[in-house]
Parts: sequence; C-alpha cells; structure tokens
Amino acid sequence: MSMRYKPLIGVAYIASIWLANWMISNVGDCIPNGPCVIPVGFGLYAPSGVLMIGAALVLRDAIHETYGRRWVMVGIVVGAGLSAAISPALAVASGVAFAVSELGDFAVYEPLRRYSKPIGIAISGTIGGAIDSALFLMLAFGSLDFFSGQFVGKTEMAFLGAAILIGSRMVRHDLSFR
Repeated sequence: MSMRYKPLIGVAYIASIWLANWMISNVGDCIPNGPCVIPVGFGLYAPSGVLMIGAALVLRDAIHETYGRRWVMVGIVVGAGLSAAISPALAVASGVAFAVSELGDFAVYEPLRRYSKPIGIAISGTIGGAIDSALFLMLAFGSLDFFSGQFVGKTEMAFLGAAILIGSRMVRHDLSFR
C-alpha cells in the first residue's frame, strides 16, 4: 500500500465507528427508546449502524496489518470518544463491545493471517461480529432482540471485505492471496 494512503485507513476506521453510532439514532425506522433499524436480508432487521460496524471490523484488520494491535485499540478509544458527542451511552456500549470483541479478533486473526489474510478477515470478522453484537445490544438496549440481524449484517460486511481484498489482489495479478 502506498504510504500516502496509510493514514486514510486510520481516519476511515475512526469515522466508521463514529458514523455507526450516529446512524443508530438517525437512519432507518426508529423505534421509540430504541435504535433505528434497517433490513439486512432474510427477513431480519438490525440497528442501522451495523453496516458501518461491519466495515469497521474489516478496517480494524487493515489497521492491525498497517500499524499493529496498539493502534487498533487507540482507534477504538478515539472513535468511542468522538461518539460520546452523539450519545454517551452508545459510546460506552460501542467502546466496550468493540474492545472485548477485539480480543477475540486478535486470537483468531493473528494465526489465520499467516495462512490467508482474506480467510483471516472473514473468520475473525465473523467471530468479532458475534461478540460485538451480543455485548453492544445488551449494553446499549438491554436486549438481544436484534442479535440475528446484527450478526447477519456484520457477517455480510466481513465477507464483503474479504471479497474486496481478493478482488484487489486479482486486479494487481497477485494471485497468492497471502
């Protein structure tokens, strides 16, 4: 990756965390005293921030590769801190859920990336998405009502991220996928 684009990964990561928290209160069908929700397929609905958090799960692996684990955690703190301006409660729920799910992601992504980065992104994103979904929904809304939709939406984004990585490598004719 070109040096001039590396800072954009960090900005995109932090922005995806903030935007997800903003979307939950502003985009979709808004439930009184609950999140705004969107359809994610299969007849399921999820808080609208799921699309950006799905992207954040992919971007965190890019941060991990580019800058290391420490900067992933810094990004979580900065993203949650900026989100406090939207809703302190959502910021805390988001920050805690993201940090705990990141520990699961570290345990899965680190060994898998040695074999295949796209597989590592897809699997770690799926596991991290499950942990993040359960914790966030319980902390933010006291309910797992949208867990299935949240999990499906995040998994869709994790696999989309892996597909984009594979596609970009194919375009560059680097078919090793490592």
